[in-house]
Amino acid sequence: MKRGLDVLGAAAGLILLSPVLLALAVAVRLESPGPALHWSRRVGRFNALFPMPKFRSMRVGAPDVATHLLPDPASWITPLGAFMRRTSLDELPQLWSVLRGHMSLVGPRPALFNQDDLIALRDAAGVQTLRPGLTGWAQIHGRDELPVPDKVRLDAEYLAARTTLMDLSIILRTAMTAFSGRGVRH
Repeated sequence: MKRGLDVLGAAAGLILLSPVLLALAVAVRLESPGPALHWSRRVGRFNALFPMPKFRSMRVGAPDVATHLLPDPASWITPLGAFMRRTSLDELPQLWSVLRGHMSLVGPRPALFNQDDLIALRDAAGVQTLRPGLTGWAQIHGRDELPVPDKVRLDAEYLAARTTLMDLSIILRTAMTAFSGRGVRH
């Protein structure tokens, strides 16, 4: 049932948000040289790598590491990119990954291929059995502000308690959090 809801939700989202997606793609291209989308290698279900799209929020040539690991993140993030990150609009292309089956609407946020500490802790907690999500339980409890062990603890809580009703609640809370911009560090 979860997969069916993912497909329906992602397809509806891509159709309904297509004007917004197009406008953002054009705005990214006009703001700075380079492609509108950035495809990063992410860790999916059972630690399989997959290409995940995001609207490009950084200048071309930015290192492919978690933003908090950059010495001066602000020097890489574009002005439009800062706005998209604060509102989570940069994440909308991931609806494509949900449609393809690499992601779910709700689950643990996908780790970068080189976030070894996060991957190891998720493996130990059994979280790697879940499809990563466009949003998740940890996401609504702190976004960028959470230390890795806390994210994994929340991911494990989701694994143990997940239901369709919980997923719907997470989606609604994500929308409220995204509009407020709370919890985004970079």
